[in-house]
Amino acid sequence: MKIVPYLLIAIRFIFAPIIISLAYFKGEESQFLILIFMYFGLLTDIFDGIIARKVGISSEKLRRLDSQTDLIFWLSLGFAVYFLNPDLIKDEWIGVLLILSMEALCYIISILKFKKETCTHAFLSKMWGLSLLIAFTYLIGFQQTGWAFYLSVVLGFISHIDVIMIVLLLPKWQYDVPSSYHAWKIRKGKSRKKTIFFN
Repeated sequence: MKIVPYLLIAIRFIFAPIIISLAYFKGEESQFLILIFMYFGLLTDIFDGIIARKVGISSEKLRRLDSQTDLIFWLSLGFAVYFLNPDLIKDEWIGVLLILSMEALCYIISILKFKKETCTHAFLSKMWGLSLLIAFTYLIGFQQTGWAFYLSVVLGFISHIDVIMIVLLLPKWQYDVPSSYHAWKIRKGKSRKKTIFFN
């Protein structure tokens, strides 16, 4: 069982080039299949953490691997949207650029401060992930942006601000920090075990 979380992460990583290839080579006929990969990928993201905690292998290495795989997975879906309907991205380039810039800023700040990428798995980031699921369902399945896209942009902006605050407040690099409030409590000296929830 200890290898299962790594296998689930690997599956999500492998899905990324498959999703991009389907969108690029198969076009609109691949929409339904891409959505299946997306939802199955989300399930692997949920269960890799659950199983890791059950078998006692939830570690910094695993959590960092999980975070970077998530980034690659969601980016692949963004590329898929562009290949399926580039006008959707071009028409909403401001929102797309905003989120990509905020993501890059989180990495830059964390690397400059800690020499490591962010790995907070914060609560707001999880809410943003759910909004991305809905947004990509609309973008890929129905070729629409609408409220789902704008909700994901707003939540994405807020969640990235929260991550930046976490990074700035933490006295040293840590993973699995639920919010900037928890980071502030850690900065004040509260025990990590009492402050962090596992996700």
